[in-house]
Amino acid sequence: MTWMRQALLNVFRLPVKWLVKTNSIPSDVESELGIDKSRPIIYLLPSDSVTDQLALQMSAQKMGLPDPVEPVTLANKSYPGSLFLRRTEALLRKRNQNTDFEPVFTDLFHLHRDHSDLDVQVVPVFITWGRAPGKGKPGLADLLTLSAAPSWLRKFFIVLFLGRDTFISYSQAVSSRAMADQHSTDEKLAHKLSRVASTHFHRKRQAMTGPTLLERQELNNAVLGSEMVRNAIGEEMRAKQLSADEARQVAAGYLTEIAADYREGLIRFGDRLLTRIWNKIYNGISVGHANRIRELANNGHEIIYVPCHRSHMDYLLLTYVIYHEGLVTPHIAAGINLNFWPVGGIFRRGGAFFLRRSFAGNKLYTAVFREYLELLFKKGYAVKYYPEGGRSRTGRLIPPKTGMLAMTIQAAVKGVNRPISLVPVYIGYENVMEVKSYLSELKGGAKKKESNWQVFSAIKKLKNYGHGFVNFGEPLPLNQFLDNKAPDWRESQTLNPEKKPAWLTPTVNGLA
Repeated sequence: MTWMRQALLNVFRLPVKWLVKTNSIPSDVESELGIDKSRPIIYLLPSDSVTDQLALQMSAQKMGLPDPVEPVTLANKSYPGSLFLRRTEALLRKRNQNTDFEPVFTDLFHLHRDHSDLDVQVVPVFITWGRAPGKGKPGLADLLTLSAAPSWLRKFFIVLFLGRDTFISYSQAVSSRAMADQHSTDEKLAHKLSRVASTHFHRKRQAMTGPTLLERQELNNAVLGSEMVRNAIGEEMRAKQLSADEARQVAAGYLTEIAADYREGLIRFGDRLLTRIWNKIYNGISVGHANRIRELANNGHEIIYVPCHRSHMDYLLLTYVIYHEGLVTPHIAAGINLNFWPVGGIFRRGGAFFLRRSFAGNKLYTAVFREYLELLFKKGYAVKYYPEGGRSRTGRLIPPKTGMLAMTIQAAVKGVNRPISLVPVYIGYENVMEVKSYLSELKGGAKKKESNWQVFSAIKKLKNYGHGFVNFGEPLPLNQFLDNKAPDWRESQTLNPEKKPAWLTPTVNGLA
């Protein structure tokens, strides 16, 4: 380490400690990632940011891991405790982006040839400040904060505004001995490792922040310009004697009614608010098997969460847990009955998209909704919907409705260019908030319509409800399921993409 970098670390250590709160993912790196705290570790980071290294140092100290700032001694030679793929951007001029990663690793692999007992854990670490996805047309705040390797000026604003939302995501340790033994004669191994690590960090970013958000005009063009919606607009014109502009306006109105308007800032605000609420109403939240979902996300899967639904708290609790497990929060299918002011707008900005209880008789609405859902899948947005179609009024599971599952399968058949996995989720509570309404409706009382009064009265009556539970089930790879249940499903797409295949209904019923 140069004297200049050591000086910068010393200067910024205290400000970073004041401004930054680290969230380490996963919380148990030993059991989930196989990291041995007693063995040497070299951390691998995307860029040589001083503040990133200090944030990692804070996290490592909490986790009982070796200090990433201190050098590692191997066979009487000193190696840096952290290595970096690229340099941070210069403020006013371009500079060489190469770091000492490749020469250090090349030297390290040469050392392995002479010392058969040498083995170092290489641990990739991805650090994100805030969880904002990219935008097609970034605003001023985005220009300051969105960059893979921001300059010191950009990083100043990032730490200042997003320091309390810093996520340190550790990856599985890679054995230097295993790499050296497998590729002992490859002199370009360090360069190849650099490319693999770069791809890994890109996937990490996608898993934690999600894909670039679509601008409104892009969304309109993609959905309203699709062949299925254009055909439905033509049918609407003929059936209702409308002009092309009038029919398109109807379709645009449906899209406005349906589409989410995701705002990462609202997610961060909601995280702070919900943390306070959970501390008041729950003794703790137990989360099971989140590692399954992280593995799917890191491997590029399209994730569709299909939880049970017993309480209005389900909407908030699952999103909160997913966020804290280091994954992008999903777009959530919500009933149109929840789209009332101001709750509807808040939910919409939190990622909710709205659907009507019935699509029957409205081909244009059906086409717009299907195309919007398929667009979410194609772009790589995580999605959540309740296969039961609504909230249980008894606390028991209710028979599933198959509409959303059918549209999911149809989207897969049309060719989403990544594997799709359905993830069942159990959400439970020691005491359910709506237990009084359960009893009332079981005794024959009328179902109460959702309203602001219900929301405010629920907040007013908050009390301790014991423990909350979120368990992620075994993921179901959709392509594999279709191969088993409908072996000719791929051929049906090439023959007639718009026609409902004969195998769809029995396959959906089997899936439900």
